Amino acid sequence: MARRTKVTARQSRLGAELRKLREAAGLKGREAAALLGTDSAQMSQIEFGTAGVSEARVRRLAAHYSCTDADLIEALVAMATDRTRGWWEEYQGKLPTPFLDIAELEHHAVYRLDLEFLNIPGLLQTEDYARAVFSYRVPELPASETDLRVEHRMRRRAIIEGTAAIPYEAVIHEAALRIRVGDRAAARAQLTHVLELSDADNVTVRVIPFDLDGFGGAWSTMMYAGGAVAKLDTVVRDVTANGTAFVDSEAQLGAFRTLFRKIEEVALEPDRSRDFIHRLAKEL
Repeated sequence: MARRTKVTARQSRLGAELRKLREAAGLKGREAAALLGTDSAQMSQIEFGTAGVSEARVRRLAAHYSCTDADLIEALVAMATDRTRGWWEEYQGKLPTPFLDIAELEHHAVYRLDLEFLNIPGLLQTEDYARAVFSYRVPELPASETDLRVEHRMRRRAIIEGTAAIPYEAVIHEAALRIRVGDRAAARAQLTHVLELSDADNVTVRVIPFDLDGFGGAWSTMMYAGGAVAKLDTVVRDVTANGTAFVDSEAQLGAFRTLFRKIEEVALEPDRSRDFIHRLAKEL
């Protein structure tokens, strides 16, 4: 296969998972290459995602690596053979690559979790709220580019509002609900929008109030995307205003799952959270 000039996060993840299986089997890259009848250079390209890999090769490698996790193998085969051309590809060359990678990640996710302390989660934002956030994130950004970012964010909501909506849980701190992004009317509209979305059977919203004693988790903002199998889950974390980190090590994923559930347990129950948000909206 021809070498790719642009590698998506999904393609890179497939290569990384194949590399993890090889290393777990105690094989060198050149040894794995020999099993495929190729050379170390192409094996390296496969593991870095710069070269594609066929279903037959994925299965052959899994067999030689003594991988007995049938669900993981099928998930890797699906990643290798996927030819989806999603709506996010319309933004190729128009938005930074992480925007496209996050949309593709969400498209293939089987569930989504959000933990936010200073902003309403992106999937729950109104257009006005998103526009205000982007205008601060990159203050010098031309209006036309801000429009693209807002449009892209609104289209991402298909995963919780569309016909193929997936389970979604959000834990939001009271600070994010109270910070007035935009004017009073926009803030009220945003809270009302969160309430409307939380009516859906697949959407659960919980609130962490200011008066919760002993809460030390305000550093733990995360976006968690559940994969076809747990080993293919991904956590997305903002590093800087212009950078995004994709976390996929099994140990870290386990730690983030535990952290989310720990914070979820101390948050208000969904019904009490809805009442809480409703009171905040009435105050506006």
